[in-house]
Amino acid sequence: MQLLRTAGNTAWGKQYGFREMSGYRTFCERVPVSAYEDLQPFITRMINGERNILWPSLVRWYAKSSGTTNDRSKYIPVTCEILKKCHYKGGFDTVALYMHNHPETQFFSKKGLILGGSHSPSPLNKKAHCGDLSAVLLQNLNSLVNLARVPCKEIILMDEWEDKMKAIVDNTWNKDVASLSGIPSWMLVLIKAILKKTGKETLHDVWPNLEVFFHGGVGFEPYRHQYEKLIPSAKMHYMETYNASEGFFGIQDDPADKSMLLMLDYGIFYEFIPADDPAADDRHPAIIPLGEVKTGVNYAMVITTAGGLWRYRIGDTIRFTSLFPHKFVITGRTKHFINAFGEELMVDNAEKGIHKACLLTGATIRAYTAAPLFLLDSEQGKGRHQWLIEFEKPPRSIDEFTTHLDNALRQLNSDYDAKRYKEIALRQPEIIPARENLFFDWLKKHNKLGGQHKIPPLSNNRDLINELIEMNRTSPSE
Repeated sequence: MQLLRTAGNTAWGKQYGFREMSGYRTFCERVPVSAYEDLQPFITRMINGERNILWPSLVRWYAKSSGTTNDRSKYIPVTCEILKKCHYKGGFDTVALYMHNHPETQFFSKKGLILGGSHSPSPLNKKAHCGDLSAVLLQNLNSLVNLARVPCKEIILMDEWEDKMKAIVDNTWNKDVASLSGIPSWMLVLIKAILKKTGKETLHDVWPNLEVFFHGGVGFEPYRHQYEKLIPSAKMHYMETYNASEGFFGIQDDPADKSMLLMLDYGIFYEFIPADDPAADDRHPAIIPLGEVKTGVNYAMVITTAGGLWRYRIGDTIRFTSLFPHKFVITGRTKHFINAFGEELMVDNAEKGIHKACLLTGATIRAYTAAPLFLLDSEQGKGRHQWLIEFEKPPRSIDEFTTHLDNALRQLNSDYDAKRYKEIALRQPEIIPARENLFFDWLKKHNKLGGQHKIPPLSNNRDLINELIEMNRTSPSE
C-alpha cells in the first residue's frame, strides 16, 4: 500500500487506478503481470526526462542489462529509493551479518577487492546515464567507501575487459586484501592471473589476510573445489548474496546453511507463480503473495519495487527451504531449463549433478551448457541431453564422468529419473569436451566479456549449443 500511495499520481498509477485500490485483492485484479516489453515505452519516456511515469521522481540512472543471450539491451530504472534503501542497504546488511557471524574479522582494517561489470556509465542523453549495475553502484558510492576498496574507480570502470583484468592484477597483487566480491567464474580468472603474476601456488601466499568471498550471479557449487584448492585455509569463508539489476533480494545469513534470507524491508513486494502451473506464462497466471508460499515448490518470482517495476517477472525461479523466516535457494531461470521430454531439469539439479561428478572423478570445470538432443525416428523418438563442458582438469574418463552425472541427476530429480527408467524417453546424456577458452571466445564474439555476463547453463532449444559446437570445431584464430 505504501508503494501504491507513492506512485498514485504516476502515469502507470493513474492507468490502473492506484488511488482507488483498497488492498491486495484489487491490486491483483487490476494490475497485470508485466515483462520488460510492457514497461519499455514507459521507461523510454523516463529516459527522455519525464517525471511521474513509473515512479514520481526524475530517474537519472539505469542499469543496463542485455540478459544472458539476448543482444537487445534492457534499461532498468535505478531510483534514489532503490539505490539507497535496497542495493546499498543490502551491501551494509551483508557486511553486518558477516561480522555478526565472524566477530574476529579484520574486515575494516584491510582492503576489499570488487570485481564488477565491464562497462563504465555512459550517457543515454543529457538527462540519463546507464551502465552495468556494479558500475552504477560504484559511480554513486560514498567516497569514503573507496578508501577501503581496490582497485581504484578508474580501473574498475574500464571498458575493455582484458585490459582491465591486467590493470586490476597490476594494481592489487601487492595490496593487503581481506575480502573478494564478484561472480565466481570471473573471479577465478582474476585469481589465476594474480597467481601467474606473483608466481605463487595459492592465493593466501599473496594475500595472507584474505578471509571472505562474497559471491553471486551463478551457482557456486561447480567452482567450490577450485576455490578450496586455490585458497586452502580453514579461515576462508564464502557468503552468497542475490543482488540483481532489479533489486537486492537475499543474503546467506547462516554459514552452515546454503539458503539465503529473503530481505523484506528493501522496498520490494514479492509475489510468486508456481513454476509447474500450466498457465504460468499467461498474462494472468495463478499468483500468490509471500504469505501463501510453501517449502519445496519451485516458484517464478514477481516483484513490485520502489524502482518503478510493477508485478515484474524477474526471470528467476527459487525454492523456499523454510518459512518465518523465509529462506530460499535459487533454482534457475524461467528460460534456463530443459523440459523437452517431461524431465523438468532445473539449473539447481545441473549444478549439484556437475559438482558430484567432479568430486567422484577428480575433475574441475570452467564452464558448461546443456540442451536436449532429439534422436532419429529409427531410434524410436527418444532423446538425450547433450552437455558441452570445458574442463579445467579433465576427468579420468569421460564415460565415468557421464555415468556419475547421470546417476546424480536421477537421484536429484524424480521426473528425470522416470524418463531415464529403462530409457523410456531419455538415453544416457552425451558429454562433449570443449576446447580451451571456448566459452570465453563466445562471450568475446558477442561483446559480453565482463563480470556480470555468463553462459546459460541450460537451454530448452539448441540455438546456443549448436553455435558453440560449431566454434568448438575450430581454433580461436579461425
